[in-house]
Amino acid sequence: MHKPNQFDLFASRRFLPLFVTQFFGAFNDNLFKNAFLVLITFYGLSTAGLDAKTLVNAAAGIFILPFFLFSALAGQLAEKYDKARLAQWIKLLEIGIMLLAGLGFYQKNATVLFVCLFLMGVHSTLFGPLKYSVLPQYLKEEELLGGNGLIEAGTFIAILVGQIAGTLIVQHQPHGETLIIYACVGVAVLGFLSSRAMPRAAPPAPDLRINWNILGETWHIIRHVSHNRTVFHSLMGISWFWFFGSVYLTQLPDLSRNVLNGDPGVYTLLITLFSAGVGLGSTLCERLSGRRVELGLVPFGSIGMSVFGTDLYFALNAAPAAAHYDAWGFIADPAHWRVMFDIAAMGAFGGLFIVPLYALVQTRTEKAFVSRAIAANNILNSLFMVVAALMSIALLKAGLTVPGLLLTVALMNIAVALYIYTLIPEFLMRFLVWIGVHTLYRVRCEGLEHIPEEGPCVLVCNHVSFMDALILAGMIRRPIRFVMDHRIFKVPVLNFIFRTAGAIPIAPAREDAALKDRAFDRVAEYLEAGEVVCIFPEGAITRDGEIKTFRPGIEDIVRRTPVPVIPLALRGLWGSFFSRKDGAAMMKLPRRVWSKIGLVAGAPVPAAQADRDLLEQQVRALRGDWR
Repeated sequence: MHKPNQFDLFASRRFLPLFVTQFFGAFNDNLFKNAFLVLITFYGLSTAGLDAKTLVNAAAGIFILPFFLFSALAGQLAEKYDKARLAQWIKLLEIGIMLLAGLGFYQKNATVLFVCLFLMGVHSTLFGPLKYSVLPQYLKEEELLGGNGLIEAGTFIAILVGQIAGTLIVQHQPHGETLIIYACVGVAVLGFLSSRAMPRAAPPAPDLRINWNILGETWHIIRHVSHNRTVFHSLMGISWFWFFGSVYLTQLPDLSRNVLNGDPGVYTLLITLFSAGVGLGSTLCERLSGRRVELGLVPFGSIGMSVFGTDLYFALNAAPAAAHYDAWGFIADPAHWRVMFDIAAMGAFGGLFIVPLYALVQTRTEKAFVSRAIAANNILNSLFMVVAALMSIALLKAGLTVPGLLLTVALMNIAVALYIYTLIPEFLMRFLVWIGVHTLYRVRCEGLEHIPEEGPCVLVCNHVSFMDALILAGMIRRPIRFVMDHRIFKVPVLNFIFRTAGAIPIAPAREDAALKDRAFDRVAEYLEAGEVVCIFPEGAITRDGEIKTFRPGIEDIVRRTPVPVIPLALRGLWGSFFSRKDGAAMMKLPRRVWSKIGLVAGAPVPAAQADRDLLEQQVRALRGDWR
């Protein structure tokens, strides 16, 4: 039986035309840009009497400049107009730009080509907010992470292939300039045709009045998104990835030639490995997270970026320095395998880092502001990339070597990650949950579609081990507020997770009546705010593997705040390291690692029918003979 996965999206009109349109756009950006840079670097194309090195650096700045100038406008347009129709207009603009670029290539006019480079930056600026903000409109929530992963992977592959194709085509002398005209215009036409197949995407804010004050609107959207701390810091995390990546990608030519003694083929190999790594990490996100937006992958990605970035420094120092290599000779020398692996691994962990952040921005930003949030992201990305370039220039001029610069950025990544996770502990909490659950268990879930996508509800579940709350939190997409015994709440490490997740410690009235009253007050507040609360009605972890009699607390909760109750059952946890079989929990050797367990959800029970006896019967039925 086929199991749904992200690649099924390629068979859907909701996704494939957008993916193809984005792929051709990123491909054409780099096809044109690299062909232009090759003409400047190797064939003497110039303007205003400037040397090749100055023109190449100017080209990078000219392409980024529109992201500063027009991202705010692009975000507004994507909110006001149908995104599919807007994509078609943008692709028509691309055809016009490429026709003008054809004239520049034909006349070998660098001034015209610089104008076209700026306009292609405008094209990319306009399309950026559209491509990410339309995904939540086209895709279901469980498809969102996979869709983002495919878009991210496709973008990096398109960049890579475009760079290689632009270099090879224009080098085909004496007709390279003619061939690149056909290639650029042809790709633009293909992009327009694919955009015509995109389904309609109704504008979320059709009455929005366009603010043409560029600086004022830029400040407005950044200030607005900063009010949502989780989203804003996610945008900063994405921008940090582009800072990190731009430093590495910018230094790869020098690294290939002067550190690794390679020819241009070695540079192409290294950039291919990095891009393929990002593509692999991006597509792995869905599989590793079970089709959920899993924030725990973000710290996992940042750890890998620093580990392999640091190891790359030592691998470069150990690489042979005598010979001169082409790509095949470089691959054939085992001394270089560690370098290649580190670069590919950094890309892969970068994909794990960035894709959940994009999905988080899309899901936690108000629907009428998603495009402008992505526009704010593009502005911040550009700013971070400029700062990365300035920092690199300053450190290299101060005498730092290229490997030393790369090590510096890898170590900076640790500091930045710790800072972000201090500001938003949810990232670290989700990482600990993800590591704990996926290291110890293979969880088979059934019936989780009974848990509503929005609105308040109460979950009731049997209580088998100290890991129960973490397993539920790891498997259920919505954030859960757990009501738990105050002693479990205080367990080291778990306490950090529970506090960050907004868990509610409770004690029996005979122990602490005030704490019990406060717990029920907080439960009512959470439910009135539309959140999910989970309670273990047995009141304690089982000591014999059997479900104990449910206590009346669940009836008190739904009487005070009438909401649906969803019964859950955990299977297969009895006898695990964290259960109380054979004495106290966590006082025996683990019997199994990565063991199979189950989580089953039943149909919602209306508040009027949710008495403890009925709920206990349903949980027992869901658990069956499993313990």
